Amino acid sequence: NTFIICFFVVCTSLTIGTLGGYALSRSNYRYTFILLITALIFRAMPPITLVAGYMLPFFQWNVWGLMPTTIIVLVAINQPFTLWMLHSFFQNIPKELDESAKVDGCTQFQAFRYVIIPVMWPGVITTGLFSFLLAYNDFAVTAMLLSEENRTMVPQVAAFLGTTYTEGNIMFAVASVVSATAPLFILVMFFQRQIVSGLTQGAVKG
Repeated sequence: NTFIICFFVVCTSLTIGTLGGYALSRSNYRYTFILLITALIFRAMPPITLVAGYMLPFFQWNVWGLMPTTIIVLVAINQPFTLWMLHSFFQNIPKELDESAKVDGCTQFQAFRYVIIPVMWPGVITTGLFSFLLAYNDFAVTAMLLSEENRTMVPQVAAFLGTTYTEGNIMFAVASVVSATAPLFILVMFFQRQIVSGLTQGAVKG
């Protein structure tokens, strides 16, 4: 369940974020910064305040407890952060690359797909990892919107930890916490080079 939700959240967030971030970074729209600030304000709001408003409609539409519902909510919550971060990466890429690709016969989308994305691939991976961590570590949304059989690892571990006080399964509780954090360490170690490259992208020029 955790892998399925995180996979679709990351893929959807990166798809929308790369297209939206690229469009905003190349747009001359005068209110672009205001749109980004508004998106960041929504991301700064506690997720529990937003989820509370979703509960009644989800019950009425019989979509509570389903993984697609939770995926949509997590994407909506994490999308402003993804959009803001990818927009900053695109800002560091000179517009001359787009113009050179168009001179060579590329369309706007082809320039984006074959020229811009390969250049900022470390930034995409870094943003994807942050999006994965936000979805993986989420407790409030997954605990409130998922049924017991569809729970992800974090709320399931939290529910199991509650039994240690009555059943005394201390070692099992420690093992469950380690098993929940181990995938994060492995993922960060595997992509550590891309993370460093993405976080420092644009810091040194020339």
